Amino acid sequence: MLYRFIDLFAGIGGIRLAFEPYGQCVFSSEWDSKAKETYEINFGEKPHGDITQIDAIEIPDHDILLAGFPCQPFSLAGVSKKNSLGRQHGFLDETQGTLFFDIARIIKEKQPQAFLLENVKNLRSHDKGKTYKVIKDVLEKELNYTIYDSVINAKGLVPQNRERIYIVGFKKPIKFQFPVLPKDGPALKDILEENVPEKYTLSDKLWNYLQAYKEKHSAKGNGFGFGLADLNSYSRTLSARYHKDGSEILIPQGGKNPRRLTPRECARLQGFPERFKIEVSDTAAYKQFGNSVSVPVVQLIAQNMIQAIEQGKLFEDKPDASVVLVEK
Repeated sequence: MLYRFIDLFAGIGGIRLAFEPYGQCVFSSEWDSKAKETYEINFGEKPHGDITQIDAIEIPDHDILLAGFPCQPFSLAGVSKKNSLGRQHGFLDETQGTLFFDIARIIKEKQPQAFLLENVKNLRSHDKGKTYKVIKDVLEKELNYTIYDSVINAKGLVPQNRERIYIVGFKKPIKFQFPVLPKDGPALKDILEENVPEKYTLSDKLWNYLQAYKEKHSAKGNGFGFGLADLNSYSRTLSARYHKDGSEILIPQGGKNPRRLTPRECARLQGFPERFKIEVSDTAAYKQFGNSVSVPVVQLIAQNMIQAIEQGKLFEDKPDASVVLVEK
C-alpha cells in the first residue's frame, strides 16, 4: 500500500526522504526562503509558506503527518480569560499562538492514521515540563491518539552525537516499538572529503580568537569553547550556528590550523544521500543541515511505523506513552 503524507516545517526535506519509499508527499510547508530553494531543487516542488496562514481544510487528505516543529512555551492567558467568561475550553486552546497549535488543528481536521513529530531533546523539560505535558494532553486526551515517544541518539548510525525526541502517534491503539540503534556507529573520518578547498581552513585571526576564548572560560571552570574533533569517533552536535565560526566541530589538520566541515560533509554527517543537491551558499547550507534531522534515524522509525500500521496489532487499552530506548 502507498501512503499519502504531508511534510510540515519541512526544512530541506530530511523527514520526507525517509518516507518517500512508502508513498507520496501531497503537501509541504516551510517559511524559510533559502530552505525552500534547496527543497525545490531536490524534490521538484516549492513548499507552501507560513503554515499559520493556511486553513487546515485546504490541506489535502493524508495518511501520515510529518513535522519537525520548533519548541515554544505555551501561554495560559487565553485559558484564564475563557474561565473568567464562563466558557468551556480544551487543551488545544492552551497552545494557541504556538506552532504546535497548527499541527494539532491539522490533525483534528484531517484525522491522519499516524504522525511523526521531531524536536529537540529538551522538549521534555522545557518550561519545567509544562510544554510537553500540554502537548501530550492535546494528542492523547483531546485528539485521542495513541502516543509513543523516545529520545534517540543518532551516533549509532552517523558520526555525530545528536539526541532528538521523536513522538509517534496512531489514530488506532496500535502496538509500536522504536528502533534500537547500535551503540557504536561510523567514525567521523569516514565522511570526510579528500580534497578540501583552503577556504575551509580557519584564518590565524579566528583560530587565535577561539583558543583565547576557550582558555579564558577554562580558567573560570566553564566548558565553553571550540571542539577539536576525534576523527576516529563521533562529533559534537551540528547546529544552525555552525556557519558563524564552525567552532563546535573543527577538523584537525597536521601542521596547520584546523578547518570547518564542508557543506557536503555536513550533509553526510546528517545521513543525507550523495545525490542530495546543495546549490545554496555555504552559510545557508550550514544553517539548513544544522536544523535538519539525521535521515537514517527517521528511516528506521518510518519503517517501524509502516510495519505497525500494516500489522495492525491493537491494544485493548492504550499503552504507556513513554518508550525508553535501550542501546545495544
